[in-house]
Amino acid sequence: MKMGQAANLPCRRSGAYVTELYEWFRKFLNECPSGLITLHEFRRHFCNGTVGKESAEYAEQIFRTLDNNGDGVVDFREYVTAISMLIEGSTVEKLRWSFKLYDKDKDGAITRSEMLEIMQAVYKMSVAASLTKPDPLTAEECTNRIFQRLDKDNNAVISQEEFIEGALNDEWIREMLECDPNTVKMERPLKGHTGL
Repeated sequence: MKMGQAANLPCRRSGAYVTELYEWFRKFLNECPSGLITLHEFRRHFCNGTVGKESAEYAEQIFRTLDNNGDGVVDFREYVTAISMLIEGSTVEKLRWSFKLYDKDKDGAITRSEMLEIMQAVYKMSVAASLTKPDPLTAEECTNRIFQRLDKDNNAVISQEEFIEGALNDEWIREMLECDPNTVKMERPLKGHTGL
């Protein structure tokens, strides 16, 4: 069973997905007219659009990955580039971006604790959104299984090369690691309803 696949943005190939993209952009400009968004704002919008406070930790990790230059704000260009790439990019591009998401300290390698932290955040969010049943595989079990399969040289860290190669060769791992906006449950704004 694919984690997160039960949900959302179901009309991906019908053109409605493009509309969804424009909705994200419009919302960004509407709520951040300066073209900049802070972690606090991003977390609030992400949590409102997903499952509430259960998704706050995941939002922080995504924000950190979006913030390419590390200045504490995400500008419109960083935002658009990432969302577009996550929707239209190649599998390798998506996996490179996902690697950055897991590599919290940006040292070019993912430790078990870095991966576990993201897995726990995703797991908490997925359970809250009822995308996954509480406990088919716990976050710890997922992390252990991924490390077992990806850490080929057994040095207790996963390099970008191991990450991409392993995910390309294993569908289950790719689904677990690839950051796909399709797995994030976005609530569609009601037509004609003005946001806060």
